[in-house]
Order: sequence, then C-alpha cells, then structure tokens
Amino acid sequence: QVQLVESGGGLVQAGDSLRLSCVASGRTFRTSAMAWFRQAPEKEREFVAAISWNGDTSYYADSVKGRFTISRDNAKNTVYLQMNSLKPEDTAVYYCAAGPTTSRVRVPYDYWGQGTQVTVSS
Repeated sequence: QVQLVESGGGLVQAGDSLRLSCVASGRTFRTSAMAWFRQAPEKEREFVAAISWNGDTSYYADSVKGRFTISRDNAKNTVYLQMNSLKPEDTAVYYCAAGPTTSRVRVPYDYWGQGTQVTVSS
C-alpha cells in the first residue's frame, strides 16, 4: 500500500516557476515508478512526466518537454516536478501516481494522490 500526498501548487503568472512535491508512505516507494498527470476542467486526465524507480529513465509529454523536470529522492520518499516557464495552458490539478512500471499511460499506476491545483494567469 502506498499513500501519496502532493503539495506545492498555487497561483502564478505566466513565465513563473513552481516545484511540486509528492511524499509517499509505504515501503514500496523505492521500487515504484512514479509519474505526474494533470487534469484541466472538462478535460481528460493527461500524462505529464514519469520516472523509473532508480531515476535512470524519464518520460515527458511533448507539451512540457524542455520546461518541466521530474526527479526523485528515494531517501526522502519524495518525487518532484520542477515546472519552469509556466503557461496558462498548464493550469490544471496535478496528480502524483505510483506503479510497477514507468509508463506514459494511466493503467499501470495503482496509487494516486488527491492532487494539487496549479493556476497560471496570463
């Protein structure tokens, strides 16, 4: 069992930066792939970034590549999403997820956090 708690969201202006954090409880964090997804109002939840259990492999959605960076600190049971050059279209609820394989799709992820709101004003 893994419980995930996100933090770090907020209201920022276009061009600003934010760093999201997701703290996990449970012994399986260190062997779990981690990911960030987001969901804007009236839209489907979409993939943002994923990282393998040891940090060697990461994937990004094309829309955030070059602006967002996913990282993890297994000693702290925490995964991060550094978001730079934010755009209004990045506005969404951001969710942290954990699962057995590093993937760009939702299916392999067994555990989800409750989300943190990111709002980017123009």
